[in-house]
Amino acid sequence: MGPQLHTMSNLFAQLGLPNQEGEVERFIASHRPLDNEIALYRAPFWSEAQRAFLKEEIIEDADWAPVIDDLNRRLR
Repeated sequence: MGPQLHTMSNLFAQLGLPNQEGEVERFIASHRPLDNEIALYRAPFWSEAQRAFLKEEIIEDADWAPVIDDLNRRLR
């Protein structure tokens, strides 16, 4: 696998969320721990559009998948 194409900051921008480092860390801290029984895209804090994006990118193992996996780990 090559270098990661997207950053956490890019992912947050793509999701329409504040994407500065401190804002990303605050988001993660305020939404963790996410129950292991809940798929990341089903977490209650996502909008329908965010949920659809996360689900599609993971299912397709798209360019965004590695950074979404990282977010998933950090939220657990």
